[in-house]
Amino acid sequence: MRWALVKVCLAVTTMVVVAFAVPLGLVVKEMARDRAFSNAEREAAAVAPALSITTDRDKLERVVASAGADSGMAVHLPADGHRSALDLGRQRAAGRDIQMVRKLGRASTTSVAGGSALLQPVALGSGDIAVVEVYVPESEVTNGVGTAWAVLAAVGLALIVGSVAVADRLGVRMVRPAQRLVEGAHDLGDGKLGARVPEDGPTELRLAAVAFNSMADQVVQLLANERELAADLSHRLRTPLTVLRLNAASLGGGPAAEQTRAAVAQLEREVDTIIRTAREAKPQTAALGPGAGCDVAEVVRERMEFWSALAEDEGRKWRVAGVERPVRIPVVRADLAAGLDALLGNVFRHTAEGTAFAVDVHNAEDAVIVLVSDAGPGIPDPEAAMARGRGSGSAGSTGLGLDIVRRLAESTGGDVRIGSSVLGGTEVRIWFQLDGRRPARGRVRRRRRSGKPVLTGLDH
Repeated sequence: MRWALVKVCLAVTTMVVVAFAVPLGLVVKEMARDRAFSNAEREAAAVAPALSITTDRDKLERVVASAGADSGMAVHLPADGHRSALDLGRQRAAGRDIQMVRKLGRASTTSVAGGSALLQPVALGSGDIAVVEVYVPESEVTNGVGTAWAVLAAVGLALIVGSVAVADRLGVRMVRPAQRLVEGAHDLGDGKLGARVPEDGPTELRLAAVAFNSMADQVVQLLANERELAADLSHRLRTPLTVLRLNAASLGGGPAAEQTRAAVAQLEREVDTIIRTAREAKPQTAALGPGAGCDVAEVVRERMEFWSALAEDEGRKWRVAGVERPVRIPVVRADLAAGLDALLGNVFRHTAEGTAFAVDVHNAEDAVIVLVSDAGPGIPDPEAAMARGRGSGSAGSTGLGLDIVRRLAESTGGDVRIGSSVLGGTEVRIWFQLDGRRPARGRVRRRRRSGKPVLTGLDH
């Protein structure tokens, strides 16, 4: 906006200066020419009285000298019965031009070498017509024109520079509040809830700043209310968890009892984490610094070790691939574990006992892909499932599992896709972008068409 205003002002001022300076420069040139020929006419008029009295050569030479014309004046007398034609001074005009002026009886100008000549007819006492020639050099015709044009150019340039400076100041006054408003919006979008905008500048931008600050206050209040609500709801789980912990303690020994007690302890830790996170000002999925994050392979091995016990109880075969070496992603370890638990929990919840499942990790140059697949009946409408994952919910499903995974992937610039797996059921593909840029959809589809990965690893 600032540079657009400067360009408009520059164009308008330039057109105005040109519209006035060019005609004014031409007028100055014409005035200098008129001044030069007016002086020549006065010089010619100075010798006219003497010509009407006498035609004596000596007397006329004295008159011409006293006129101060130096070598720039010439007098041409016609021949009469007593004398021949007389020419005093240096003749520059052509003879035919002199004869034409003498015949017509009116003044005329003609071009000569180095300038112009004024030919002025003068009546003699004998009734004949003499012609006074006054030389006007080109330097006299253009005297002062260059200086006047330079002054006009300087004034015009000063006007243009001044108008640009004024337009720039006005542009700054208009653009700076808009820039602060944009910066405040970016800060608020980045989670800086204390971002506010100074309420100054033009009326419209000042009103926009007031509306932005009011919106920011409302956002802070709404987030605070939501955090308190989440903390309160999570705190209500403590009572049933206490009962579960007491019941689990009375189960005695055995693998199933240990697994139950471990699950209850983990559930208590997760509830505590939810309460702490809800009380904080920023979510756990906030952007991480360089070098932060977790090892996908380690988290997958840990969670599969937990879910393998339940898989053995239900007679499920499971596979793991791509976890032989560390694979780091910019995601908090607890968030990744929660996302994997949500997807694996869906497998156990929505497929029959004995249904196989697998988890694969693929490490690319700029991304990491985690595949969770099963041999169940599949999802007939993946788009509807993703819609539930965005919070709409449906009968028998809150959609929170896919929502957790989606937000986790999108926090890195990635995404989540649902398709068919090589096992014949559902495949959830989680794309974690390593450089923070969202992958091109064309590239994702090409990877899908390249064929399903062959799963290797443990087989239980």
